[in-house]
Amino acid sequence: MIHVRNAQRKDVRLLMQMILEMGQHERLTVFATEERLVEDGFGATPKFHVLIAEDEAEAAGYALFFDCYSSFQGSGIFLEDLFVRDDFRGKGVGKALLSQVAARVIELEYFGIMSNVLDWNQSALHFFESAGASELSDRKTLCLTGAALREIAESESLSRADPANTNQARV
Repeated sequence: MIHVRNAQRKDVRLLMQMILEMGQHERLTVFATEERLVEDGFGATPKFHVLIAEDEAEAAGYALFFDCYSSFQGSGIFLEDLFVRDDFRGKGVGKALLSQVAARVIELEYFGIMSNVLDWNQSALHFFESAGASELSDRKTLCLTGAALREIAESESLSRADPANTNQARV
């Protein structure tokens, strides 16, 4: 039987291990550290929430999510990770995790769950589609990082903002 629970600070090492497993599965480099997970997820102002699924008291997977906001729809949840370990796939672990996230969305009266799925990950795409999720084909996810991020942060147009007014929009 699958049991889903909220992660606790003591779960950080386990969470880090599963994040590394997910990174390997998705062919992505993991930059997170246990220290950042403790600070960002279990510190004074948590930036994310984690659910851990267990099967017979063995960690089977996790869901990592955080609040997001749409100016058109209001509050929602962004599901960053939904990961099921290889040995537990096909046993309902992913559905149990998604069900708990969905219940939280309904309880909070949020609009829904947003997530990104790698275009090559057909099993993940099928999983979300079978749950009733639809692709937002009119949008593309863009990410500003690295040198481009530093360049825009240091650009002349942004440096013109009044430094005395830290609430001033810098766009």
